[in-house]
Amino acid sequence: MHPRVSLHQVALAQEPTAAFLEFCHGEGIQHCTLVTPRLRHEADRKAARESPVRIGCINHPFALYPDLERDKGDAAKVLLAAIDLAAELSVPSIYLLTGGRGRLSWEEAASRFTDLLAPCRDRAERADIALLVENASALNADIHIAHTLPDTTQLARTAGIGVCVELHACWPEANLRSNLAEALPLTGLVQVSDYVLGDRSTPCRAVPGDGAMPLERILRDVLDLGYAGLFDLELIGPRIEAEGPRQACRRAAHYLSDLLYRLGA
Repeated sequence: MHPRVSLHQVALAQEPTAAFLEFCHGEGIQHCTLVTPRLRHEADRKAARESPVRIGCINHPFALYPDLERDKGDAAKVLLAAIDLAAELSVPSIYLLTGGRGRLSWEEAASRFTDLLAPCRDRAERADIALLVENASALNADIHIAHTLPDTTQLARTAGIGVCVELHACWPEANLRSNLAEALPLTGLVQVSDYVLGDRSTPCRAVPGDGAMPLERILRDVLDLGYAGLFDLELIGPRIEAEGPRQACRRAAHYLSDLLYRLGA
């Protein structure tokens, strides 16, 4: 398995963290992304500490209390605890969903996100943990404000943090290579899946190679532009469930691994 392949815990969300990590190890997947709700439990933290699989990133929802407009500081308190946990587990990065904007304009919401995040950013910098913000489908507007890759790059610069590039959300954008060139100097994680034309559910991920995304071309651009980090498989949705998450993850990891070797990563 290529050493830059990572697997997101969301694919095996119904299984304990220990079972997820054992699956990764058994498949030769050396890195993973874990989610903060699971890591609130000691058994899950213990599994993470003891596993040979390295945690490359933690996924964390930020201002869901209830949104950026009305949050009174709870988002920062919860993220500060997640940063301490990441430091304990030697995790190098945390990627965020911002929280919804409420009645704020995009610009107001971006400013509010930056203000709420400030104490967390300082704590993360002291712990040498990168905070990242991802681009996500506009169908997630109830919990996130950054949807296009340029918007996400702008938000990251405003907030003084990094980027998690979610290819599933940005692959059809105009000027994608240029957008990637702007984002990648800030990028700490690239997420990979596929999309089958006509799927309308959300989430609607497919195993890489099963859909319409020109992954070989996109990943070649990502590598040519100098990205040196992990490629995180985030697999969720009806196609993954229908196949069986373990089999879907197995196929996805081997496809991505073969592609990265072929591209000379």
